[in-house]
Amino acid sequence: MTLKVTGLVRHHAGNPQPTLRGLSFELPAGTLTALLGRSGAGKSTMLRCVMGLESFEEGAIDVDGVVVKGTRQSTPAERKAAIAASRERLGLVFQTWELFPHLTALDNCTLAPVKVKQAPREKARARARELLVGLGLEARLDAYPEQLSGGQRQRVAIARALAMEPRVLLYDEPTSALDPSMKHEVLQTLKRVDASGVTQVVVTHDLQLALGVEHVCVIDHGTVIESGPPEQVLKSPVHESTRALLATWLAADRG
Repeated sequence: MTLKVTGLVRHHAGNPQPTLRGLSFELPAGTLTALLGRSGAGKSTMLRCVMGLESFEEGAIDVDGVVVKGTRQSTPAERKAAIAASRERLGLVFQTWELFPHLTALDNCTLAPVKVKQAPREKARARARELLVGLGLEARLDAYPEQLSGGQRQRVAIARALAMEPRVLLYDEPTSALDPSMKHEVLQTLKRVDASGVTQVVVTHDLQLALGVEHVCVIDHGTVIESGPPEQVLKSPVHESTRALLATWLAADRG
């Protein structure tokens, strides 16, 4: 259930400088990690590369033993096969939840296992119910997305991702669309998932969320500049870019 990213290099058309400049990190199985950095630092690009939504020229991404290599190091056929295999081990929770509005919470979490993995409907439904109840939504199984709060929709989206039994679960700014009062709810949800042993990676600008995880990586100009426990990285940062980032976030919170 480990995620290992080694020497990732990614160029975007029209930009002479690479967006990712040899980015590397390794996350042990079952950890809850926050990836931090200013806008444009490369966090979202890295996330899309891990999911196989963007290609990269050099480096490798190892998802629990399945390795996707850069375009300069593998053929298109090799990459296609590796990306397909890695996606079976990955889940992604979007910023805006992307729930089907015409389906209940339970049906949103049942659909993909039935359609994609050909799971028996009753088995998939029972698993979806178990996940939703485990995330505190036992009273909202038959509610439609428009009947749910933002925090509840986020939990349904997480349950839907978990229904596909990923080994690594990625989150793209999970609190960005939520009111401040709901952000603590999201952190508690992530900790519930953490107890299940799934490796979780959270791209976030939310300092309070980052303080509540187990591990933090700070990305700047397409590379990891600092990593470690949040109490070390966020309270006693070594790198000047980390200190500048934290100062910006604290100023925004005061404003």
